[in-house]
Amino acid sequence: MARAPNISARLVARARQGESEAQNLLLRRLEPVLRAFFFKRLGNVPEIDDLVQNTLLRVHTGLSDLKDDARLRAFAMKAALFELQDYYRGRYHGREQLFDPEQPPPVADDPGGSEPRLDLEQALQALTPHARRILELRAYGYRYQEIARMLSTTEAAVKMQVKRAFEKMRQLLPGWSEKS
Repeated sequence: MARAPNISARLVARARQGESEAQNLLLRRLEPVLRAFFFKRLGNVPEIDDLVQNTLLRVHTGLSDLKDDARLRAFAMKAALFELQDYYRGRYHGREQLFDPEQPPPVADDPGGSEPRLDLEQALQALTPHARRILELRAYGYRYQEIARMLSTTEAAVKMQVKRAFEKMRQLLPGWSEKS
């Protein structure tokens, strides 16, 4: 495991004041610790670079929220934990399949079964435009925090909208689940 980084409270204070040299040094010193954290939990997976980079980005953007300069390492490890949770939730897997705009996407063969078909478009129309927009942004891979910023709302409000939309979809589409 990586040894504890040499990060002084003074370096953190300089980084929080916006000194770019201090910010770069701080993030470079955190990188091996974060890499070891993810490696220990996930093994040698290709997503580790993304996890480390996103964690460093969280730390960088959250420096202004840090109350105690001496608690930076705990702050960074909490950011790493959030990234790990996102990884476990499937955020780091491909979300969309790209098609040639000149060719229509392939259509699955209709098995002709007697099961009623789910009309997803009709079910989506039952949601509010705001909820549909949030689900669309989530499908594109945006994080709750990013969606909240885009829609000028709070992260908690976005999460609640997603929860309510999924509950409504479950009612409207029997047999449907978020993983389908």
